[in-house]
Amino acid sequence: MFRAAITPIVRQRHRKLFVATCMTGTAGAACIATPSQHLHRSEAATCSPSVYNDGQVNTASQSLTAPFASLSLPNFFDDVEQCRSLILPTMEALLRAARLAKTAVIMATDYQVYFLQRKHPDSLVSEAYSWVFQCNNHSAGENSYTEEQGRKQKQLEDQIEQLERDLDRAQQNYVDPKTTSNDMQPKNESADADADAVYKSTSAVSEHTLAKRQQKEAMMETASQLGTVQEELASLVTESRDGSGNSLDGIHKRNAHRLLELCRKNGGVYIKVGQHLANLDLLVPEEYIQTLASLFDNAPVSSYEDVCHVVKQELGSLPEQLFSQFSENPLASASLAQVHTAICKETGKKLAIKVQHKGLRETSKGDLFAMTTVVSIAEKLFDDFNFGWICEELTPQLPKELDFSNEGKNAEAAAAHLSQTGLDCVVPHVYWNCTSERVLTMEFEEGFRATDVDSIEKAGICRREVAKLISSVFNAQIFGPGFVHCDPHEANVLLREHPSKKGKPQMVLVDHGLYKKLDDDFQEAYARLWTGIVMANVPEIKSACEQLGVNEMYPLLASMLTSRPFDEVVERSQTRSLDASPTGNGDGDKAVIRGYAQRYLKDIIAMLDVVPRQMLLIFKMNDCLRHVDTALGSPVNNLVVAGKYASKRVFESDKRKHKRSNGGVLGFLRSWLSYVHVLIRISSYELTTRLNITQ
Repeated sequence: MFRAAITPIVRQRHRKLFVATCMTGTAGAACIATPSQHLHRSEAATCSPSVYNDGQVNTASQSLTAPFASLSLPNFFDDVEQCRSLILPTMEALLRAARLAKTAVIMATDYQVYFLQRKHPDSLVSEAYSWVFQCNNHSAGENSYTEEQGRKQKQLEDQIEQLERDLDRAQQNYVDPKTTSNDMQPKNESADADADAVYKSTSAVSEHTLAKRQQKEAMMETASQLGTVQEELASLVTESRDGSGNSLDGIHKRNAHRLLELCRKNGGVYIKVGQHLANLDLLVPEEYIQTLASLFDNAPVSSYEDVCHVVKQELGSLPEQLFSQFSENPLASASLAQVHTAICKETGKKLAIKVQHKGLRETSKGDLFAMTTVVSIAEKLFDDFNFGWICEELTPQLPKELDFSNEGKNAEAAAAHLSQTGLDCVVPHVYWNCTSERVLTMEFEEGFRATDVDSIEKAGICRREVAKLISSVFNAQIFGPGFVHCDPHEANVLLREHPSKKGKPQMVLVDHGLYKKLDDDFQEAYARLWTGIVMANVPEIKSACEQLGVNEMYPLLASMLTSRPFDEVVERSQTRSLDASPTGNGDGDKAVIRGYAQRYLKDIIAMLDVVPRQMLLIFKMNDCLRHVDTALGSPVNNLVVAGKYASKRVFESDKRKHKRSNGGVLGFLRSWLSYVHVLIRISSYELTTRLNITQ
């Protein structure tokens, strides 16, 4: 067991360790020594002379106590401390891994039993399952859940299952280019006669466009019904027993709380993954989104003693000695660190001190390994579980996030770029004299979360302008220098009223630990892809996807980036519009998008293995921004915002190519006209939209 406990650390450090254990009476000691061939002679001399003698193992000493007979007391305690520092983090990591495995088994069992009792409602399993939750509800004092409510819930659940099947068929017909509206609509002779008259007077392209539009209307009608029934079921469950029973919503909520408890107990990397899951609105049930969202501001808090320990280790002095004031209670706590406020001795300015959680740097690798292992096993056992890509994405990036000096450099680079864009975005100033790998000192900037709609309304700020500003900042990074903030979740994007522009928003961008520098080829291909999407230019979309390594699955990649079906691009190519046809109510839109995400989940996971690795962080950024945009009510067409910056990047790239190849005035003029064409389309759309809003 002892050897098994230290093996992971041994492998991580890429060196062999010999362990000698001695039991004398009731006391035991362990000495970890490094083979002399890996040490200088002076270093080997510090080891026990009975273990090393000029680089050779002393086999003359047969007594177990001999190695410690000539070991000096200070060296003995140093060796014990080294052993303890290696073993304890490993044992803690094993404990966290055991919690993870236990939670995974319980959650999987809960879902499997639920679907089994749904499939066989009269079985013993179903009766036992219902009895368990009736007992739970009774013990919790939840007597308000009547038999009538149970029957109503069962009816709604059956109705949802039927509508989900109907929506799946409707989506299949809509995305299948071979189907027509006749495959979906019931036969009606008069309707067929009218349709024949219409089709005879139109071209084949118009016929296909009309058929697809009818299919879309049928799909959206089903989605709208599904969204309405889902909302009704959610209300019933909330009113009756707060989602804690044996309904599917109740299971989602119960397991979401189990996952939340796991993340909070294990902390660190687990909270990071939980925060990422909270941004996957399209792939994860709503109960998980709502429950895990608390990880953005209710992460575990390190004690003040641990904070002082880290600060003194990193900066050489206690917080009280470095600052005129230092808050013992943190302002906020996150997965990797917590933030305290302080007052600068020299300037009297308010500061934000970001202090890494004690021990996180040492345990993060073991946690990632354990998490990756459990997730890999779950993917093999359950076909519908496909979230291993989250661990693959975090593994190479986490060490960078744990280096706060690297975060400070990222913040300065981002501030330099944003100051040139003219966008109203502030990046906190870094104080390097009080910054190290685990402590980051910045100027304190006031602000509230970008998803805090109530605060936005109180500040008198237009949500449309907020959404446009946020989208503009990140698109400026992607298509400008290509140095991109890849973790823009709701706690990292802050807002406030502009100090000199009344009623206008100003954005405060924090947490610059996770950035990605896009290479020029990727950036150009990505810009051409977005330009093609905005202009509904299918050949350009296909060509750009091929540059990114995606061939047949180019419609899927475009859909993943926009969260819309690719056929809408085809529809816009016919209508020459930057907006697809109306999609119905909000619940219907959400049902459609979630249906597509679930339908093509396996293809999406396969896509992640094809695209360049830097695209994974772009997807993560898009997930975060989509979550923020959804919370704001999606008031802006992000296609338009992205189109401005992407088309400019394409034009600048073409201009450089013409200059290098002496392409002449004609080639430059062609590129310029294409760029102007995009800008005119976008400007016309924005003008029309503004007029519609004022009316």
